[in-house]
Amino acid sequence: MAEQKQSKVSTFVNQHILPPVMKFVNTKAITALQNGMIYTLPFIIIGSIFLLLGNLPVQSWANAVNASGWGAFFNQAYTVTFNVMSLWASIGIAYIYVKNEGYEPLAPGLTSCATFLMLQTLNIANPLKTALTSGIKNGNDVVMSAKTVTENIDKLPHAMQTFLEAPVTGVVNITWLGGDGMIAAIICGLLVGWIYSSIMKAGWTIKLPKQVPPAVSNQFTAMIPSGIILIGAMFIYAAFNAFAHTDFLQWVYTTLQIPLQGISDSFGGALAIGFLVPFFWFFGVHGGLIVGSLAGPMLQANSFDNAQLYKAGKLTIANGAHVVTNEFYNNFINLTGSGITIGLIIFTVVAAKSIQLKSIGKLELVPGIFNINEPFLFGLPIVMNPFLAIPFFLTPVVVAASTYFVIKTGIVPPLNGFACPWTVPAIISGALIGGWKMAVWQACTLVISTLIYWPFAKKYDNILLKREAAKKAQEAKGATK
Repeated sequence: MAEQKQSKVSTFVNQHILPPVMKFVNTKAITALQNGMIYTLPFIIIGSIFLLLGNLPVQSWANAVNASGWGAFFNQAYTVTFNVMSLWASIGIAYIYVKNEGYEPLAPGLTSCATFLMLQTLNIANPLKTALTSGIKNGNDVVMSAKTVTENIDKLPHAMQTFLEAPVTGVVNITWLGGDGMIAAIICGLLVGWIYSSIMKAGWTIKLPKQVPPAVSNQFTAMIPSGIILIGAMFIYAAFNAFAHTDFLQWVYTTLQIPLQGISDSFGGALAIGFLVPFFWFFGVHGGLIVGSLAGPMLQANSFDNAQLYKAGKLTIANGAHVVTNEFYNNFINLTGSGITIGLIIFTVVAAKSIQLKSIGKLELVPGIFNINEPFLFGLPIVMNPFLAIPFFLTPVVVAASTYFVIKTGIVPPLNGFACPWTVPAIISGALIGGWKMAVWQACTLVISTLIYWPFAKKYDNILLKREAAKKAQEAKGATK
């Protein structure tokens, strides 16, 4: 009866839900987004290592780093890798989009980079004014409060007031190259990729004789599409500057990115991500790729914000730290693989009696430690298996909800933004992304997984044991004949 009901549900999902989802996921834009964002990963991971080295919460290490001057070197490395993730994303997305269309992709990738930079105002607030409006100190003693400084700025000579109010021009505002510029980078990458490919298809290019080396002819081929795109970007910048008194990147951040980051960082967002990953996997579709493609950019932006707070020594929920980040997704929702199947591994190794579960458990033990559970998904299988559907769906949701609660309430600290590779084993990854408290909590989630999977796995094991006994009896009966 249960299998018939499951079959009806599977049929409905396969006929009415998965086709439009897969059609959307396989669009040119989503494919470019998914594969283009991958180009940011080496810089994020390497940069986060320098972030951790420069900000280890060990006083003796911190003193040694500051005294030796290595803190500045670590910060330099972090700034030009992790801290400019949106710049890498703008290049990678356009690169993949045009590459998939069959054209030489480097020029459009660089065009997207130039467009991304052109759409921001090339200035920063005067650092002297920022310092003054934070108060004036002599060592640790406050000589003049921030409020008093602000109230007295207008009493300064006019020339000095003008100097303080004038921004520093002719510089790139690195704020928009990090997590705050992520949505704008995605828009630039996709639009540049689409427009560049469309112009190439229309044949609006400079064609040189075949005798000209490709390294030269490719640059002339790119000149017209890149020129059209960059001229268009200039007019967009001018329009926002003249009519909205802002720039495109600031407008996108305020209008789109802040609301989207808020949704991704909500309790409902955590539950939705926790449910959707195993939901798609259950029907044989890579849930991690689907959910990661859609939620990944926002989760990376959340991680970036937390990394900045960690670097400043202000990583608390009260200071605006996010709960749901890319590490929340990789190291909790997908801990030991989609569905958090460590509990199933423990059962198969410790208590399984059926040959099927014991044999597949031995195969999955080592991969599962490194968060790889495809042997379970397709070998056990979990995919389309009604007996294991409930724990497979329930475990990530329970872990997502409980992890959200312990971080939000301050029982454990927010995740520090360290981009821990998803293959790092549990507890070790917890220590890297949040210290010893997070490592302890990760160990608790392994217990949660075991408690949820155990009764379902035991029932399924009994069913398999009966099937194996019946098959053995039938084979013995056939042998006697």
